Amino acid sequence: MGCGTGELAAYLASLGYAVDACDFADSAIDRARKERPGTEDVRWLRLDIERDDPVELNGDGYDVITLRLMYPFLRDRSRVLHSLGERLRPGGALVIITPTAEQTPEQQRDIALDEDEIRLLTACWEQAERLDAAGLAVLVLRGPCHSDTTAVEKRPPTGHALTGALAVVTDPTGRVLLGRSTRGMWELPAARRPDPRTSLRRRCGSSRRRPA
Repeated sequence: MGCGTGELAAYLASLGYAVDACDFADSAIDRARKERPGTEDVRWLRLDIERDDPVELNGDGYDVITLRLMYPFLRDRSRVLHSLGERLRPGGALVIITPTAEQTPEQQRDIALDEDEIRLLTACWEQAERLDAAGLAVLVLRGPCHSDTTAVEKRPPTGHALTGALAVVTDPTGRVLLGRSTRGMWELPAARRPDPRTSLRRRCGSSRRRPA
């Protein structure tokens, strides 16, 4: 996963593996195909593991799944690891190669994992081995602890309880009117319809007299 231009995929193929090399970027896959035409044991797949249907992946599972320099960029990390863990064959390993926060300049910490994140990541596996190489943590994970469960995507909540209005206001020069919200963010003017039950309670409360 996240094969980029295919260096690791080509290396695994040279060791005798049949490799499915996946990346969400068409440009990376196109470049990998052009630069490594002799990698017959590699299938180059354009796949976003968080959004696309993984129907093209091997239905028989994998002995090794690698995530090299991409794990910190995942938004829904738990769901992705759950899905990949289900695709491991018995005895298979998920290998995550990632920068560590203590070895990464402060301005680039968002591409690295700190020790708390690494502990959380490895806690869901029966076996977790860590190797360190040139500022990178290599995590070898086996035996997902959630192998008897199924990930279920939660549907978005329905919007039956709230009605909103949005307006775009411009002046003759085309400038857009913005307002600063209570969260300190610049936003377009908007309003929401109050809950009728709240309005009713307010009206009832304002007409109620105090006992003499």
